[in-house]
Amino acid sequence: MDLEEFAIDLKVAGMTIGYQLEGVVKIIAEEIEAEAKSELGNYQPATGPFDAWDPLAESTKADRVRQGYSEDDPLERSGELRESIEHEVVGLAAIIGTKSKVGYWQEVGTPKMSPRSFMGPAYIRKLERLHEEIGRCIMRGFKAE
Repeated sequence: MDLEEFAIDLKVAGMTIGYQLEGVVKIIAEEIEAEAKSELGNYQPATGPFDAWDPLAESTKADRVRQGYSEDDPLERSGELRESIEHEVVGLAAIIGTKSKVGYWQEVGTPKMSPRSFMGPAYIRKLERLHEEIGRCIMRGFKAE
């Protein structure tokens, strides 16, 4: 194989890898969205740099019951927060999250409330799978004939 053929092979591999990666990004973004949604209503353990969720305060539990919600399902009331979580993919870039102010304050906490991060841990739990899929795409790209 001469340098010209090698350059062509690299170009084909790059195009193949790029095409496959776009599909992987879409799938992983959907999985992160689903993972984040599934966390609402259930106490979450510590994940990566994100702390485990603190128990709801007794005053919060009483307020939930007074409003007609279950006593102890953190971040789960009307379903509005869950429905606000979405993803958008453009090429190899993905944005997964919520535009909800409630979601933001739950994710990062406030001076009076510990964070109950649900987006960050969902991403962390999918990170290894993302790395594995990237590796598979690269391997398949160079095996293409």
